[in-house]
Amino acid sequence: MRSSSKFADLAQTLEAVRGTRSKNQKVDAFAAYLSKLDADDAEEAARMAVGTSSERGSKDEVQVGYSTVFTVLKGITGASSDDVSKTYLKYGDLGEVAEELLRAKRERPLFEEPLTIAGVSDSFGRLRSAKGKGSGATREALVKSLLLRATPLEGKYIVKVMTREMRTGLVSGMMEGAIAAAFGSSKEETAKAHMLLGDVGLLAKAASRKQLGSVRMEPFRPVNFMLAEPLASAEEVASHFGEAAYAEYKYDGVRAQVHKKGDEVRVYSRRLEDISAFFPEVTRGAAGSAYDFILDGEIVPYSGGKPLPFQLLQRRLRRMVNFSEAAKNAPVEYFAFDLLYEGDREVVELTLRERRKLLDQVRAGTTLRTAESSTVEGAGEISKLFRKSRDLGYEGLVLKSPGSQYTMGKRGSAWVKMKEELDTIDAVIVAAEYGHGKRAGVISDYTFAVRDGDELKTIGKAYSGLTDAEIDEMTARMKEITVHDYGYTRKVKPEVVIEVAFDSIQRSDRHDSGYALRFPRIKRIRADKSVGQADTIEKVEKTFAGQRLKVDRASG
Repeated sequence: MRSSSKFADLAQTLEAVRGTRSKNQKVDAFAAYLSKLDADDAEEAARMAVGTSSERGSKDEVQVGYSTVFTVLKGITGASSDDVSKTYLKYGDLGEVAEELLRAKRERPLFEEPLTIAGVSDSFGRLRSAKGKGSGATREALVKSLLLRATPLEGKYIVKVMTREMRTGLVSGMMEGAIAAAFGSSKEETAKAHMLLGDVGLLAKAASRKQLGSVRMEPFRPVNFMLAEPLASAEEVASHFGEAAYAEYKYDGVRAQVHKKGDEVRVYSRRLEDISAFFPEVTRGAAGSAYDFILDGEIVPYSGGKPLPFQLLQRRLRRMVNFSEAAKNAPVEYFAFDLLYEGDREVVELTLRERRKLLDQVRAGTTLRTAESSTVEGAGEISKLFRKSRDLGYEGLVLKSPGSQYTMGKRGSAWVKMKEELDTIDAVIVAAEYGHGKRAGVISDYTFAVRDGDELKTIGKAYSGLTDAEIDEMTARMKEITVHDYGYTRKVKPEVVIEVAFDSIQRSDRHDSGYALRFPRIKRIRADKSVGQADTIEKVEKTFAGQRLKVDRASG
């Protein structure tokens, strides 16, 4: 194995970064550390510092669950399940748990060799490769090998990377600043290269080698997507633009880039993962173009000229067993709405108006669709088209400035989106869980139910919508009405009613109501309502039946 720096130095640096609230001090500390590393170690260290062990978009990720870490920690420290649970409830962070328990390590490795960045990275690589029969035992052995050799502080950050829960405050923009400072590049050059590379490890490596200026957009290296700012009403949108804007239907699908070079086509998700294998009709459909390109668009479940429910698409994703059946039940179309690269050049700095003309050219010869678009001006036209979009089964509208450039990875003012919640339901909290990270120690996740005669039937779980003060109040209330404490989760007396907003309802076997709310969020605590005034399963069924797009899980 190549010569490499000690992992302990990275752990100590991350602990120092975590220990200060000053953004400048965080950047300075990590920059000073990076500047001492060679290009290969800088790549791995930068990646680990943001809580990942592989290049962004890699098909393979470290797949180590909490149960595996718990098992290993108990084995090498002698801690009981109760000890682990209590320690976790204390911190709400598995890395912190590892650090505390490893101080009482009772097993030791045969050879006390210090961990290196390259060595830890190699172990992470083997964890990523552990698949199929016997992989669980292999992963457990690899995790045990790492934690046996690790100091408590090293173990803390090894676990944080494995669980992708770094929480040091070293966010993307600050990492760019640290890399720029470490290797003497400008912030502007570093930020642009990061947008094009999409991975902090590759960014640090290129900066270390003084190669940022040569970074270019190219097919098969996905970039961050441009995002739309949410606005609530047609009047607000009209005021925001103040002139005519392009309006597209807001598709309920999978945002995806399609990359083509020569005869090869690949599809990348919003997480920059290669998802080509799950959408062969998209790759085949794009192959007929005479151009190399990078498109931005949406993969939509679609048949008979109409969109299908998103739930059908969910069944298809990640399903390689009986994939042909899943694909048959969820036919898709790719709706392209932007062009980032054409021929051998980036076109993101052209206006949207210009990019659309080029998009029509590169799409010729393919079976890909262009997103439907209209030019609208004023609240009246926007409102009318919004209602049409909802009637057709779309989520709403995305409105764009015709003169806008494509700003990768940013939620700017040039694109805005309008959507609406389907309905709200008054439901009763029947169980509650402790939160994670910033919500460690407070009960912030609530399972809720609706009335079915004299019974309560669960229909979902929500953890967003309440203020910190409301969560504190709810924590005290949940403890007061606890019927059974299971550690992380507690069953509670059905006394608290909440109003829950949601986007749609789908059939589900996860809840005993037979339904689940999609994207539930708490609008308010209904202190004015009793359990007897909560909504019923009949309302749920009526709302489900009234959806323009509905799906029965049994259909696929």
